[in-house]
Amino acid sequence: MTQLENEIQAVKVELVSMWNLVESQLQKSRAAMLNFDRDLAREIVLKEKRVNAFELKLDRDCEDIFALYCPVAIDLRFLLAVLKINNNLERIGDIAEGIAKYIVESISDFDYSLFQKTGLVQMFDDSVRILADARVAFEKEDTILARSIFKKDEALDEINQNAIDRVSECIKENIEVMNDALYVLSIIRKLERVGDQTKNIAEEIIFYIEAKVLKHQQETPAKK
Repeated sequence: MTQLENEIQAVKVELVSMWNLVESQLQKSRAAMLNFDRDLAREIVLKEKRVNAFELKLDRDCEDIFALYCPVAIDLRFLLAVLKINNNLERIGDIAEGIAKYIVESISDFDYSLFQKTGLVQMFDDSVRILADARVAFEKEDTILARSIFKKDEALDEINQNAIDRVSECIKENIEVMNDALYVLSIIRKLERVGDQTKNIAEEIIFYIEAKVLKHQQETPAKK
């Protein structure tokens, strides 16, 4: 392997390490929410500093490779994709931290029935799953798996779109759950953004492997 190839491989390994940490943060925020585990929630908040440290180091490493080796073709696309994926992962880490803070700040356990009625548990599971799928697609350079994330993100969008109606119904049934219902609505909004960030990651994977830019593309109007 050339020195450039070694450097790129090191960046890939480091990004996957960050990915695993962010996945763990998201999984732990799910567990903290379902079990109302404040200690676990505090752990998530503290570990967010590690996510931020990963982001800064990856940015510096990519900048050093640009300066030293002037990469071209797929190497250039890979590094450009890493910079964007790095940012997407950091934002997902922020989302996991934000959910954890809701748990730390809440004065009592959430009404579990809200999780089921609003689809929040399913949304959490789907969010964790598509983030893991994106990592596998990145590691295996699997653009078919990357493309499957677009469809899976639609399920998150659907839950988000129905969230206000479902939360309103829960409040009408029992006004005492209002505070919990508002927290649940906020968590749903955050998880919808996890889907958006993961979809962006999938687009970057396709970009660096196939040299195709999918962002902002519009579907071609059907012929009459």
